[in-house]
Amino acid sequence: MALRMWASSTANALRISCASKTPAFALSRCFSSVLDGLKYASSHEWVKHEGSVATVGITDHAQDHLGEVVFVELPETGASVKQGGGFGVVESVKATSDVNSPISGEVIEVNTKLTETPGLVNSSPYEEGWLIKVKPSSPSDLESLMDPQAYTKFCEEENAAH
Repeated sequence: MALRMWASSTANALRISCASKTPAFALSRCFSSVLDGLKYASSHEWVKHEGSVATVGITDHAQDHLGEVVFVELPETGASVKQGGGFGVVESVKATSDVNSPISGEVIEVNTKLTETPGLVNSSPYEEGWLIKVKPSSPSDLESLMDPQAYTKFCEEENAAH
């Protein structure tokens, strides 16, 4: 089951409403944060592109809807990922969800801390809970992703529709 569909149906089942104030450093909606400086996929993954490296993880919105993460399966270093294609699995106490890559490229590092401490995806989705680092093969992939404001609006619309 795709993370996006699962997160949407869970938000609907929990009848989560989106109403909160916006701090200067992040846009906060539905008990989750959307950080400036990142790009977002509609399947609820984020990417931070710095120089020749792009760090990828799942959003705070996604981890919040998944619940307590108990297992993370990631690719090997050297594996190729394709924009929109699956590269791993995040298992929580509620469900198992595929994780899709927001960009294409070669995996140059995997967050091995998640093997022992998968809950970092919950407690620190944008810092310690990142999933993979990629050497992008097509930097233009970033242009098709959402900025923080567009992703926030997307989440609000998605939750309102369910």
